[in-house]
Amino acid sequence: MGETTVYNSTGSSSTSGDDGGVPIVDTADGGVTTRLMVLGLAHTDGTVVGTELYRVATECGISVETVRSCIRRLIAEGLFEREGEGRDAIFHATESGLAALDVDHQRHLLAYAQDLAGKGWDRLWHMVAFAIPESQRAARDSFREHVLHLGGAQVHPGIYASPHPWEEEVRADAARLGIAGHVSTWSTDDLQLGGVGDPRIIASELWNLNEVAALYEGFTASYREVPERLQEMRDRGEKLSEHDFLPGALHIAIRFNACFEHDPLLPPELLPRPWPGREARELLAKCRRLGVLSRSEKSGPALFRVFDDAIAHLP
Repeated sequence: MGETTVYNSTGSSSTSGDDGGVPIVDTADGGVTTRLMVLGLAHTDGTVVGTELYRVATECGISVETVRSCIRRLIAEGLFEREGEGRDAIFHATESGLAALDVDHQRHLLAYAQDLAGKGWDRLWHMVAFAIPESQRAARDSFREHVLHLGGAQVHPGIYASPHPWEEEVRADAARLGIAGHVSTWSTDDLQLGGVGDPRIIASELWNLNEVAALYEGFTASYREVPERLQEMRDRGEKLSEHDFLPGALHIAIRFNACFEHDPLLPPELLPRPWPGREARELLAKCRRLGVLSRSEKSGPALFRVFDDAIAHLP
C-alpha cells in the first residue's frame, strides 16, 4: 500500500494537490514545502545533515536545485550557517535559527499540554508595547513577527496581548535584537475592549477563531481515515517504504502546519467547545505514531521530530 492510498484523502496517485490544493512538490525558490522539509529535518541541536536532506528531498520529489535555493534563502535570513560543500554539507542553526526552532517546539508542547489539562489560563492578560524608531526598522519588523508567532494579538498599534506568560521570551527577543529599551511588558486582569471585559468575547474579538476552526476541520476531514488504513497495514504485516513514508509525512505536516501556524493556542477556557484543534492534534498523533511504527526503515531520517517530541509527552 503506497503513500497515496494511505495519506492522500482522495486515494489519487497525484502529488499535485488533489487532497485539497496543497502540493508535495514545490518548485518555488525557498517555497513553503521545501522550507518546512528542511526545518523538519533539524536535529535537537539545530543541525541539518546534508546527506539526510537530499535523500528525503529525492524521495519527496523535490529537486536538488530547489533544495539549494531554499538553503541559500535560510542562510541569507541568518537562520543557518553552512559547514562543508555539496551533499555532505552540514547546516548549523544560528542563534536566530535556534530561537525559531525552539519557539516551534514549545508551541507544539504547549498545544498538547493544554489539550490534556483542559485548562491553562492564569486569568491574566500579558501585554507588550513597543515604539521602535524607524532607524531600527528591521529589528522592529522581526520583533513584531516574533510576537505574532508567539500568539499575540494587536490591541492597538504597537500594543499586543496574550493569555500566556510570554514575558521571558519577549524580553529575550528584544534583548537579542538590541531594542530592549523600546519595549515594555506588564500583565493585567482588567483588560477591556470597547467597554467589554468578558474574556471569551475579548478572545473572539482579538483572534479570528472561526477561521482557525475551519482550517482544523478541513484537516480532520481529509485525514480522518488514515489511522484506520495504517492500522490495517500493520495487521496485515505490511510496511511503509521510505518512498511512501517520507512524502506522506511531509504531506500531512504541510496540511497540519497550514492550520497550526494560524492558531494562537489560546487556553481551553477561552475557546469555543468543542474546539476542532484538539481533534486535529489527536488525529495527527495517531497518524504519526502508526506511521512511524509501520515504517520499514526505523533508522531513517527523523522527519518532523518536533511532532514526535510533543507526542512522546502524551499518556
